[in-house]
Amino acid sequence: MQQHDLLIVGAGPVGLALALSLKDAGLDIVLADTRPREAAAGDPRILALAHGSRLTLEQLGVWQGLPATPISTIHISQQGSFGRSMLQAADYDVPALGHVLPAGELAAALRRKVDAAGIAVLDETEVTRLAPGADDVIASLSGRHAGTLSARLAACAEGGMNTGADGIVEHDYQQHALIAQLSVSGGHKHTAFERFTTSGPVALLPCGQGYALVHVAAADDADALLQLDDAAYLARLQTIIGHRVTLTAISDRLRYPLGLRYRKNPIGERTVWLGNAAQTLHPVAGQGFNLALRDVHALADTLLSHRGDPGSSATLAAYGKTRDLDRFGTIRFTDGLVRLFSNDIAPLRHARGAGLFALDLCSPLRHFVARRMMFGARAWP
Repeated sequence: MQQHDLLIVGAGPVGLALALSLKDAGLDIVLADTRPREAAAGDPRILALAHGSRLTLEQLGVWQGLPATPISTIHISQQGSFGRSMLQAADYDVPALGHVLPAGELAAALRRKVDAAGIAVLDETEVTRLAPGADDVIASLSGRHAGTLSARLAACAEGGMNTGADGIVEHDYQQHALIAQLSVSGGHKHTAFERFTTSGPVALLPCGQGYALVHVAAADDADALLQLDDAAYLARLQTIIGHRVTLTAISDRLRYPLGLRYRKNPIGERTVWLGNAAQTLHPVAGQGFNLALRDVHALADTLLSHRGDPGSSATLAAYGKTRDLDRFGTIRFTDGLVRLFSNDIAPLRHARGAGLFALDLCSPLRHFVARRMMFGARAWP
């Protein structure tokens, strides 16, 4: 039976980033992924990367050459109410508040680096069971590399959470996200829009020459919106967004349901869960993947500073202490935004408008929100 120091379950962006973070740590690392090698590069999702995530990817040596579109301004508003706020990169001495990037492009760049580093990836191989023991975890594999292997630590970087399982918190927002690509008149000028409506937020993220759309709506409304032809749906979007930007075309419409799911404790016996295997968040404010990269950053830093057995209880406890504030802070932040803005209660609507107005006037508060979006609850580095 093959023996390794670290088994990473999932060779998507999160798992690949963890492997690259530890390529010089002197650890025997192996990744296993159920998909063919090219599958991750075909991921159609669009990622909103915070400035802190860019710094992490620069450290990993994969940022150069990525087709990332910078966000220099974020315009936040509420439909049907006064009050708006603007966050601008120039106010925080950063080149951009964030960047927008196709997930497949990032995955492909990470995979090339992992392959160049000589880190083994078992493609088309599913980890069907993890059996932790005193000194290692025994992984049962099926597929192309069927069999078993042992590792001193298993890091689960992909895969869902079983509904109803112990230690899993779940909340169905009764919302769906419609995603698409938009063309606009006059270009995006590197400005992102976050427009809150009573049905959910609508985000326009500068991507290439146009915008990537994330339109959150109630589940029943999403059915009706998908049945509209492109011209009718574009007109509906224009009504929601207003005339700050002129939409001219739409393509590649998809949808997916939204919910909050997270593990109360993402650390087990010789096992740690990262990214969507640890928490799945609402897309409001684009925090999910950025939180996952901070998981990766912290775990790699912990393993580099705690030499010896990477799966020891002391090492994993040290990692857990670094993540509680950021992780639960981000979960509460995104969940709170959804619950606060996705309703049409008149007093709350007016209070939200006043809050956005105050955010624009109060620079310390605006600075706090911007730093949180760029670096998370700990505002690292």
